[in-house]
Amino acid sequence: MDNYQNQNPQGENTRQNYQQPYQQQQYQQQYQQPYQQPYQQGAAPMVPEYPQTLGQWMLTIFITYIPIVNLIMLFIWAFTKDTPKSKSNWAKASLIWTAVGIVLSIIFAGLITTAVGAFFALISGVGN
Repeated sequence: MDNYQNQNPQGENTRQNYQQPYQQQQYQQQYQQPYQQPYQQGAAPMVPEYPQTLGQWMLTIFITYIPIVNLIMLFIWAFTKDTPKSKSNWAKASLIWTAVGIVLSIIFAGLITTAVGAFFALISGVGN
């Protein structure tokens, strides 16, 4: 054991033992707990998902060019469990952009209608 001399605040030399015996048994009992995996109820096994082929994407995009059918198919692809995750996310994003486009179209149509109405009122002199 190593002993070192220190001077306490009163100026006296004291000897302190800096090397304490390691109490491994007590440490293991207090701090080491057995690790347990968290229980996951209903966790499905991971099934590898294969990417869509070029032909499948060509058909997907072609279907989205057909009016009315495109909206129906986007909803089917977005919310069915059989659809690959990448295609499902793409369909959800397409639906969001479609909704944004519809809202912006309504706003711009209202602005244009108001501007055209004001123009014709100015030309015909109705507002004077």
